Amino acid sequence: MTEEIMNAISSEVYGVWFLIGAALVFWMQAGFAMVEAGFTRAKNTGNIIMKNLMDFCIGTVMFILIGFGLFLGEDVAGIVGKPGFDIFTNYANFDWSNFVFNLVFCATTATIVSGAMAERTKFLSYCVYSAVISAVIYPIEAHWTWGGGWLSKMGFHDFAGSNCIHMVGGICALIGAAILGPRIGKFKKQKDGSIKVGAFPGHNLALGALGVFILWLGWYGFNGAAATSVEQLGSIFVTTTIAPAIATVTCMIFTWVRYGKPDVSMCLNASLAGLVAITAPCDVTDALGAIIIGIVAGLLVVFGVWFLDYVLRVDDPVGAVAVHCLNGIWGTIAVGLFATSSAPGFELAGIKEGLFYGGGFKQLGLQFVGMFITAAWTIVTITIVFIVLKKT
Repeated sequence: MTEEIMNAISSEVYGVWFLIGAALVFWMQAGFAMVEAGFTRAKNTGNIIMKNLMDFCIGTVMFILIGFGLFLGEDVAGIVGKPGFDIFTNYANFDWSNFVFNLVFCATTATIVSGAMAERTKFLSYCVYSAVISAVIYPIEAHWTWGGGWLSKMGFHDFAGSNCIHMVGGICALIGAAILGPRIGKFKKQKDGSIKVGAFPGHNLALGALGVFILWLGWYGFNGAAATSVEQLGSIFVTTTIAPAIATVTCMIFTWVRYGKPDVSMCLNASLAGLVAITAPCDVTDALGAIIIGIVAGLLVVFGVWFLDYVLRVDDPVGAVAVHCLNGIWGTIAVGLFATSSAPGFELAGIKEGLFYGGGFKQLGLQFVGMFITAAWTIVTITIVFIVLKKT
């Protein structure tokens, strides 16, 4: 009887924590708004705030109408959930907690895109593609991993969204920014034929820093809300703290050596990069794994910003592609490298140990398969959306 009572209490406690975690993820919308507003020019602040507000509001409408069903509806051949209207027809038995929790994650995916396309996107076009991401793109690929779809059955692991959320949002951001083209003055052709990369400093670094701290706080809910034991939750909090801290220190040292002084905005983005990278493996890695993941993330974000500016010539005002796309990919791969049976969440994950912990290449291969398939789906669908919007 005592064990039954304790199990019931535990279930209730984690049910409440699940919803608190959802609230923390919603609060991340404020963080994204502050980062994007602070890292861009003052004249665009109102536009950016409005877009971040509408991301969530439009996303809610689309998630009610179709997104939730495609995501968590009855599985159809492992590909998609069966759309339904239980929220209207059977509200007494509706899965309220899962709806709210997955809605705030869906909104995060759409929000990532706005930063990379800031200062040159029509508001109506933004509303349309935000709706498409929330209604179709995110729910279907998330179903493969979290809704009982084929990737989860295969053994692919993404605990909180390096792949399903951040890489997908980052790919949408990259394609959107590339199709839109750069802001006037970003890339200036010189007399000798070379291209000079122009700088557009953000108007309020303090606002951007506030946004990063809000996001870091929210990330404890982002990564930890689905935990089902104190040990698992504690381990997730540890890895979610170590990775961004190490990434930030790594970026500070690198930029100090490379440029003669630490780059504040780059270090702020490094904190986010570390958080993105640890999101997929946060439940199955240990402290050493989190440290290595953070070191790579801190360097990768600097490389990503340089690569977009000097190689791809894509204008990304806030570094969203470097933070979310590249580190989303890195975090997904990291599961196959650093998953360890010593992590409290490993047994629950039901996966193989990572390559560096004696597990061989199987899990790493599964991570690559899941990543490539998700990326392919995102690239094809979002490209079609952006091309149609640009023509109209």
